[in-house]
Amino acid sequence: MIAAAQGGELIAFLSDSTGGYQILSPVKFIEMMGLDIASFARDAHVHQSTVIHAPAAQSIQSHLRVSLQVLVAVATASEGDLQDAIFRYRNEPLAPFDYKTAESLVAEGRAADVLNLLESFQAGFVG
Repeated sequence: MIAAAQGGELIAFLSDSTGGYQILSPVKFIEMMGLDIASFARDAHVHQSTVIHAPAAQSIQSHLRVSLQVLVAVATASEGDLQDAIFRYRNEPLAPFDYKTAESLVAEGRAADVLNLLESFQAGFVG
């Protein structure tokens, strides 16, 4: 299960150093999530070369932060382990959002909607 402390561990795992400062590594995230660079770049709204040559770009770092926020919330809501959370994040259709996945909603800039839905589930809303 990913608790808040484990969310910190996840950030530590994804941490990388570039240009003398710490960033979230898009390469580590891509590997962890089982993505390819093209899919990540599409979801982050950047060119593939930006992922490789400018991993500290604001758009990439912002996408990583929001993705991790939702991923940790998915894990917390489902009380699952990281692999289960990744599977749900990438594959579970969410009925209130035309059966889109959390991953696709985050790519559309709708992370807050996913977080609100997860919060309502935790409060006891069932459907």
